[in-house]
Amino acid sequence: MGQFMTPSAAARLLADMFRDLSGDIKVLDAGAGVGSLTGALIERALESFSPNTIEANAWELDSILVENLHETLEVCEERCQSLNVSFGSKVNSRDFIEHAVALLKLKESGEETLVFNKAILNPPYLKISAKSKERELLRSVGVEAGNLYSCFVALAIMLLEKGGELVAITPRSFCNGPYFNDFRRILLSNNNLTKLHVFESRTKAFKEDKVLQENVVFHIVKGEEQGAVDIVSSTCADDPKPSIRRAEFKEVVNPHNPNRFIHIVTNDEEAFIAKRIGGMPCSLEDLGIEASTGKVVDFRTRENLRYDMDDCSVPLIYPMHFKEGAIEFPIPNCKKPNAILLNESTKKLMVPNGTYVITKRLTAKEEKRRIVASLYSPDVAPVDYVGFENKTNYFHSHGEPLEEDIAKGLWVYLNSTAVDKYFRQFNGHTQVNSTDLRVLRYPTKAQLRSIAQQVELFDQVLFDQLIDSL
Repeated sequence: MGQFMTPSAAARLLADMFRDLSGDIKVLDAGAGVGSLTGALIERALESFSPNTIEANAWELDSILVENLHETLEVCEERCQSLNVSFGSKVNSRDFIEHAVALLKLKESGEETLVFNKAILNPPYLKISAKSKERELLRSVGVEAGNLYSCFVALAIMLLEKGGELVAITPRSFCNGPYFNDFRRILLSNNNLTKLHVFESRTKAFKEDKVLQENVVFHIVKGEEQGAVDIVSSTCADDPKPSIRRAEFKEVVNPHNPNRFIHIVTNDEEAFIAKRIGGMPCSLEDLGIEASTGKVVDFRTRENLRYDMDDCSVPLIYPMHFKEGAIEFPIPNCKKPNAILLNESTKKLMVPNGTYVITKRLTAKEEKRRIVASLYSPDVAPVDYVGFENKTNYFHSHGEPLEEDIAKGLWVYLNSTAVDKYFRQFNGHTQVNSTDLRVLRYPTKAQLRSIAQQVELFDQVLFDQLIDSL
């Protein structure tokens, strides 16, 4: 079901983010598992606050987990009774999306329904199809989301009463990209995003599970005016000395970016990089350049693939051809093709041979860099066309090759450490989409030409010096 159980240290970290657990507490925990999060919230409420009543509503479908969840809630009840705190609980063994939509519709019609003032979530991490029942239900309440985690969080926010608090741990992928535009709208509109907590290691939030996505924990107060944001960075959930930085909201979400990408800047050096790279003078549109995903999807045109070039074929560039900022072609005795037949069915997938900057769309988890850019030269092969495989992005001038100096300057810029660090502030996964490259800011054409004239071969130290001096 795409669920990962929350370790106790992570559960307590989430519970510690709540601002106020006094008075009458009405908890929502969707995808509750064995109740680790609800248990941690109640533990903190009893130890650090003075609650009058606690009502816990948990949603869980798995029958084995539900059995354990009941046991957790029984322990919570015993603890509350020992401190004279009134406790009630309900385990909803039904689909949360379906139930939440029904509750929202009751709320809209003015009928009495469940209300919540605290939501604590470690939602499931599965994609959902555009034609699925879940998507249809979500659209009926004005939500467009393609992943279960964003659905769960969006619905939880909508179910909270004004002034209610939500804390969730999710993948960082919602911070950027068009697929999460609507989710960011719900998250950031008329709410106060007060805290963001990131982990320096991709694997430390869920130590026992091999979760390789970068995770983020965030705290939101519904209906409250947006203020500054506390950005916390730690090695793991129980790090005794996390780094804490207070950032103005405009630093986290650029007011000039209509997509409202969320930048997580954990220290002053990153803030300096964000200001410098984010403040570059040009967009790709200003430069007359476009970024696109490679058009050749290899498994859809298997009959046209060739392991070796011949007179009827042209180069097909894969990420495997990237080597030290250049293109190594062909690669002999390779498991993947080096070429593709040039014919009526494949020509539309090609671009004219010339100078291009190409980047990997997917970087391996062990790679040091998120953006890996290579310079494609027309000297790779004496042909009229070239194909770029779908696991690459390429920069071009309205479908035509780039001016050589512009391409070279762009190649240096994309391979700089400053750009890579800036990119990581809003991209929390190993995928680099053409959309991400389009929203970056770039130097002017004159600056790109000047950079190009000072470079011969790939030289990371020189690249960084040239970009740092802009």
